[in-house]
Amino acid sequence: MKYLAPSTVEEAAGLLAADPGSQVFAGATDLVPQMRAGRPAPSTLVDLKKIERLVSVSSSDSGWVIGAATPNVRLTENDALSAEMPGLVEAAGLIGSDQVQSRSSLGGNLCNASPAADSVPAMVVNGARAVIVSDSGTRTIPVEEVTTGPGQTSLAPGEFVVEFEIDHPPANTGDAYLRLIPRTEMDIAVVGAGARVTLDANGQCTAATIALGAVAPTVVRVPDAEAALVGSNLDEAALEAAAEAARAACNPIDDKRGTIAYRTHVAGVLTRRAITIASERAARTNGGA
Repeated sequence: MKYLAPSTVEEAAGLLAADPGSQVFAGATDLVPQMRAGRPAPSTLVDLKKIERLVSVSSSDSGWVIGAATPNVRLTENDALSAEMPGLVEAAGLIGSDQVQSRSSLGGNLCNASPAADSVPAMVVNGARAVIVSDSGTRTIPVEEVTTGPGQTSLAPGEFVVEFEIDHPPANTGDAYLRLIPRTEMDIAVVGAGARVTLDANGQCTAATIALGAVAPTVVRVPDAEAALVGSNLDEAALEAAAEAARAACNPIDDKRGTIAYRTHVAGVLTRRAITIASERAARTNGGA
């Protein structure tokens, strides 16, 4: 097995095209344990962390660009990003221990394609788009279209995620991400819930996005929950309708971390709580737009 560390996106794309058995990694916090567990090793490992574009964070008039291999600790230490999208930053901060935070990344968390990935529901509710590159060109798709099942993505051979584009949120918008885990830290989510809401001057919800993790093969958007919130003042009836829609959207499995019934119940509870936190944040912010 060879190890290569290109310094440009173009060089990385060329290496992948030249060797069909090669594989990129953005931190190796998933890759190394998987190989130790017996997964076949790639013929060539292509380290993305030496490419400046992939480990940078920038903001412009239109929004944020976050390199796919940016260590999550750089996100949690970014005060401007935390002020605009605290839920996304909090989700990134849940990935692994303090040591792992210096290596883990949004791109790695997404492309590992775990249904329980913490950052993915938070990216989805914030409308994140993945910029994907290969030797033949570039394409941009919504984050929710990257994963297609446990351990599976829509990326073609030779493609890799370079960065994420996220528009500034509208005024009076707040987001939140919550998860339930068996232990107090460093565990895999039994259920994760992301929420983003926008309020008008009267406190009425004008837009909402809800996404659930660990309750289906991929992260699940919940349009019925979103519809239950829009036009309401996020009162008890609206919150319960959203929670019920979240429960109805679940398609979980039984495993050692939780039963189908438990996960379904928790999805409704976390959805309510995430909406409440997001709405409280929306009420005290003017957003980034």
